[in-house]
Amino acid sequence: MFKELNPLLHSELRLAVMSVLIGVESADFVFLRQQTGATAGNLSVQLDKLAKAGYIDIEKTFRGRMPCTLCRITDAGRDAFAEYVEALQSYIKR
Repeated sequence: MFKELNPLLHSELRLAVMSVLIGVESADFVFLRQQTGATAGNLSVQLDKLAKAGYIDIEKTFRGRMPCTLCRITDAGRDAFAEYVEALQSYIKR
């Protein structure tokens, strides 16, 4: 039987964000935009969805006078990502 894929992580951009964040302590908005190729508006919306799900923490700070948005994956996000990868493997192994 196939395992259910988490619909929140099944989005290409949200999956890309989680894939980046799983390998770093934190990443700023500009870095995530560069890595994913997303527009600022779309990335902002998708980060908000991940934060509302409890998968990432978002911290808004300043570097000098410039705003800086830092994102970190949470323990719940790590667990959800691991479950998603495991579910995806159930499709590949068939």
